[in-house]
Amino acid sequence: MAHHSTSAFQAGQTGLIVRIEEAEPSVRRWREQLDPSARAGVPAHVTVLFPFLDESRIDELVHCALADVLGSHRAFDLRFERCGRLPAVLYLVPEPDLPLRQLTAAIADRWPEAPPYGGRFAEVVPHLTIAQGQEGILLDEIETDLADGLPFTSRVSSVELMVHDGTKWQERASFALGE
Repeated sequence: MAHHSTSAFQAGQTGLIVRIEEAEPSVRRWREQLDPSARAGVPAHVTVLFPFLDESRIDELVHCALADVLGSHRAFDLRFERCGRLPAVLYLVPEPDLPLRQLTAAIADRWPEAPPYGGRFAEVVPHLTIAQGQEGILLDEIETDLADGLPFTSRVSSVELMVHDGTKWQERASFALGE
């Protein structure tokens, strides 16, 4: 989810993700080694919004509002054909990324107290993190390794609410997108 070490995740933190199961065969090995969120139990995903509200604030009204906001967006397909890079991060590029940006904007508009990544970035770049905290040759090696598994397509029909229990991330709810 976020670019943190596992110890930086706090009990009660939440995030909203779209699970990308089709990526697992290609990225699992690298993510388990080089992505702290994978070691903390988060599946291959694209983050919709992190951090979201603290778990203590998530009640039936929030669940209903999430279902309404997310249900107003249509399910969509993502294609993953290539890797991209941010400083010390290798990721798969979801295309088109507009539906992901629209989901993020809709949640952030509804809960302005939960800006994406705590408001640290002027622009949120949708991505599926493979490795972080690495540079150069290792990222080149990973990118070459991943080429055989690309391209693939994933149907996004729901958004998952993940909660950190102090040790691991757990899925707490799934919200269907409209069809």
